[in-house]
Amino acid sequence: MTNLKKMLAGALCLCMAGSMLTACGSDSDSSSKKSGGDAATSDNGGSADLSGKDSKKVYNIYCWNDEFKSRFEKYYWDQRDQDLWDGVEVNWVINANEGNVYQTKLDEALKTQTTDDMKIDMFLVEADYALKYCNSDATMNIADIGLTDDDTANMYQYTKDVMTASDGSVKGVSWQATPGLFMYNAKYARDVLGTDDPAEVQEYVKDWDAFKETAQKMKDAGIYMVSGFDDTYRCFSNTVSSPWVDADGKITVDPQIKAWVDQTKEYTDAGYNNKTSLWDDDWKAGQKIDGKVFGYFFSTWGIPFTLLPNTLDTAVDDGGKEEVGNGGYGEWRATEGPQSYFWGGTWLCGCATSDNVEITKDIMLKMTCDTATMKAITEGEQDYTNNKAAIQELIDGGYTNPFLGGQDHLALLTEAADKIDLSNKLSAYDQGCNEKFQAAMKDYFLGNTASYDDALAAFKTEITNLYGNLTMD
Repeated sequence: MTNLKKMLAGALCLCMAGSMLTACGSDSDSSSKKSGGDAATSDNGGSADLSGKDSKKVYNIYCWNDEFKSRFEKYYWDQRDQDLWDGVEVNWVINANEGNVYQTKLDEALKTQTTDDMKIDMFLVEADYALKYCNSDATMNIADIGLTDDDTANMYQYTKDVMTASDGSVKGVSWQATPGLFMYNAKYARDVLGTDDPAEVQEYVKDWDAFKETAQKMKDAGIYMVSGFDDTYRCFSNTVSSPWVDADGKITVDPQIKAWVDQTKEYTDAGYNNKTSLWDDDWKAGQKIDGKVFGYFFSTWGIPFTLLPNTLDTAVDDGGKEEVGNGGYGEWRATEGPQSYFWGGTWLCGCATSDNVEITKDIMLKMTCDTATMKAITEGEQDYTNNKAAIQELIDGGYTNPFLGGQDHLALLTEAADKIDLSNKLSAYDQGCNEKFQAAMKDYFLGNTASYDDALAAFKTEITNLYGNLTMD
């Protein structure tokens, strides 16, 4: 019961902080608080007044939410190298990802690195735009920072591939891996399929043919198989055979992306989804235990940041105090689903103009390479950490997840993570392409656009307006 209360309290905090708007964590306005020791304060996406300070005495970190900040404060600060940090202030500059604000602010700051006390020391990136920074002079090779092959030996290869520049150098590291699973409502599984056992339910979703057959069973029972248009998108977009944009700047729609369009149109017309869009209120409502949606495709962040808070029952008592009930806590399960995929992830990059490289090395070693720290983060935050040894120790130790009814989903995630292959599948424009394509297809799914070709033409207009240097047939 104590663990349940802790989980519910944590989830309520997440709900109060706001729903997650990106793949990993909730977006936030710029802010800064003490990280165990001295810290500067940022305002409205800028930096604190640090004029006159020695550049080496200010460690600037640029990011888009407080996910890494919270882990930095909880798992790094107390074990930091005290000598390196003697008198050094941490300045967190946080700008929301939404509307490309984070990248815009970061790019502006990277152009003005001549001001000593404002020099960026570390910044964070996501897979959808990682190559933009990998293939620039803004990032340092982790080997030059001081990380060795032995240091990163326990990391999943795909997490290195995401940050591999065209010259073969690795430009960033992550504390997390983000393989995806199919999370399903155990109550609906029992009611419709006669079982909620993950191994048995997997037979009903083992491939897309079986998935569609099960979708019809769910529809007959008044339940949507998935919530909306975007729910299966990452299963397809992150298993493509070629990148959105080739070396000549030409945009190509991979067959896997087209397969998502065909499937989603079919599911929409057949009534297998509820016509919701990612993150909207109806999409969230489907995650209640009586929300009439069978399942969602999520990476590991989907449990603590999304499913858990959205599953909870909230009410206001007679005294006006908000109360939280456990809702569907313990009534969700996870299984492999029809295919392996990943979704999200956050990488730490050392800025090339930093004069605090030794601190960057200390952070990277402790926060992404240390097995004990990685194990603690998985236990404390439900992150699937980017360390095979840490994950295996947890599995061998009988790890269970109470939100998933005591299931050990780490073993499933390990199988999925080993299958992820991102070699030659990323471009620097993935974030814009993914967002604009999904938006353009929504009118087609709803019948507001006559054909796929019309929706594709709308996408072409939007994406070439966004990226004037790209072309599309």
